[in-house]
Amino acid sequence: MKVRGAAGGIGPAGQKIAQMMFRSLKTFFSTLVEHERLSPAVSKLQLATAALLTRVATVHIEMSQARRAKLHAVLRSHFDLDDPATAMLLEESAAVDRTAVDLYRFTRQLNQFLNDESRRRLVRMMWEVVYADGRVNELEDNIIWRVADLLGVTTRQRVELRQQIAPDRFALLAGIASRHFHQGVAAPAVTKSR
Repeated sequence: MKVRGAAGGIGPAGQKIAQMMFRSLKTFFSTLVEHERLSPAVSKLQLATAALLTRVATVHIEMSQARRAKLHAVLRSHFDLDDPATAMLLEESAAVDRTAVDLYRFTRQLNQFLNDESRRRLVRMMWEVVYADGRVNELEDNIIWRVADLLGVTTRQRVELRQQIAPDRFALLAGIASRHFHQGVAAPAVTKSR
């Protein structure tokens, strides 16, 4: 297939390829515009949620594989997305998170779209992500407290949501400790974080 003509111009095959590419780009952009027109709130909601969860997951370290997998699973389930759409959302959210100066940008958008129950669900999702690798430090605890406060989730609700997630981790550690005890191996200490 010859794309360029003898004089350096585009030949018939090149023109056909250019037309197909133009139609493809036109379809792509019209699909994006239509999606934004039909559900701009959903797109902004998804991006703000994903960016906030990314911020929480990476507040003091690079995101662990366990947290990355949990974040993917939580967003996929919560927004009913397929794997490629979830991966794209995470990629966009990481870019948005890098440019954000503070948490208020995300929480302001989320407060526009979420009711009280959805705000509590978001705080629960934050706990799920940070507990994915079993490590929650004071900085992560503090950022979740600040976000919950900005979302209007009370201290009592935030603590209850943490306890809904945390007992699973402690039950797992207790089960491991019990198995080690029955096998005559010293069990690791199980301590409950605040």
